[in-house]
Amino acid sequence: MNFYFYILYSLSIDKYYIGHSNDIIERLKKHNTNHKGYTGHKNDWEIVYSEEFTTKTEAYAKNLLQKQKLMQENGK
Repeated sequence: MNFYFYILYSLSIDKYYIGHSNDIIERLKKHNTNHKGYTGHKNDWEIVYSEEFTTKTEAYAKNLLQKQKLMQENGK
């Protein structure tokens, strides 16, 4: 089983979302449904970047690293 780190983009709100999953296509479908959460209020999310890993730990580590970099860049 493969795992993925991914970045989504919503044109309607001009925002990015960073995540990880073992099924990137099904995860994108969930992001584009009406649900509670950051991505739930819009349905135009698209994958703009993905990276494949052999373990969930690797994909999660990449996810955390990118979120930390964004926080540092934004002064948080």
